[in-house]
Amino acid sequence: MEGPTPVSALIHAATMVTAGIFLLIRCSFIFDSSEEMQLVITIVGGCTAFLSACTALFLYDIKKIIAYSTCSQLGYMAVACGLSQYQVGLFHLINHAFFKALIFLAAGAIIHSFSNEQDIRRLSGVATRMPFLWIILLIGNFAIMGIPFFSGFYSKDIIIEISFLTHSFDIGNFNVLYLLIMLATCCTGIYSVRISYYLFFRNLYKGVAKTTLNQPFFLQVVLSLLLVGSIVSGYILAELMSPTYFLFKGGLQNFIAGENEFLP
Repeated sequence: MEGPTPVSALIHAATMVTAGIFLLIRCSFIFDSSEEMQLVITIVGGCTAFLSACTALFLYDIKKIIAYSTCSQLGYMAVACGLSQYQVGLFHLINHAFFKALIFLAAGAIIHSFSNEQDIRRLSGVATRMPFLWIILLIGNFAIMGIPFFSGFYSKDIIIEISFLTHSFDIGNFNVLYLLIMLATCCTGIYSVRISYYLFFRNLYKGVAKTTLNQPFFLQVVLSLLLVGSIVSGYILAELMSPTYFLFKGGLQNFIAGENEFLP
């Protein structure tokens, strides 16, 4: 959907595109009564996570890349909901709100600084021209990639582990769901590094890149708040919304064996 980057940051982080996942969570008592429906949700979520991440690999519009990234992350949440891990889906939804809003607003500031240019092939020298936005976008990419100790790691890693422990989608010796999620995770890392390469490590305008462009104060405040959330939200909410916390009570072997309430 076309729209200004502040609007995109809002709808991709907390309102329109995440409403479907919120609906799945609120209607969990309905979906839990049908194993066939949970199977459909899980398959659609896994395919969405993988195909959207693959699509982002071949785009050059920075806003479209981030938009398809959102679609891929929604696939992760749908997988969690399809496996009856609604608290994990909500956990990733909250973490995603912080770093996706951070990435979108940083991308918008970069676009406006380059006279509304959105093609990453024509964006360069951000590290030297706008060091603040460089740090912001870099940390946002770390969070969405699931780098340890950033917010995305705490929720995304749980979804990957749950998909690995669930054997309902095994074909022979291959866990198809786990394979889709891992491929989507690899694609997420690739397109995040791709954005960083074009924006930070290429320098097409050597004469201009030495000029530092300062961002408005209110924008720096908003991005700083989102930056803090992208780093600490996962750690703060991990004990409350992560089933891993209960492993210390029941033991890992019981968790894998299915003697718990967290796996179907």
